Amino acid sequence: MKIRDALNGVGTLGIETAPFIYYVEQHPTYVDRMRAIFQQVNSGTPQVITSVITLTEVLTMPIQAGHALYEQEYRDMLLNTAYVTTLPVSVAIADRAAHLRAQYRLRTPDALHVATAILSGCDAFLTNDQGLKRVREVHVLVLDELEL
Repeated sequence: MKIRDALNGVGTLGIETAPFIYYVEQHPTYVDRMRAIFQQVNSGTPQVITSVITLTEVLTMPIQAGHALYEQEYRDMLLNTAYVTTLPVSVAIADRAAHLRAQYRLRTPDALHVATAILSGCDAFLTNDQGLKRVREVHVLVLDELEL
């Protein structure tokens, strides 16, 4: 499916950790697709929602490697841009995540990401984890299935 078609009608897009890493660290397989997605986001639609869990996950490797530039890029993108909202884990999100874990046997971080998207009213959720397609409460877009 073409990226523009996948995002057609999506006002709010939940994004988990991997797509941010692909974009910031310019993963050769995925950076062009992520650029195309963020070009649309930069034009105003969709808005992006992510969990504060994303911040933990994206910062770990740059901190370990002493890569201050990536650290700053991630912080700027997740905390200081108009089109990305990074939400804390609330009691409601934690509760919904527990239900998602029980129903779909998700790992805790995945359940928290998906619960954040669902409770934020996201129209779609971007991941590159095929296993998350079994979640029915939000439309899951898998980056590997999207084309320029």
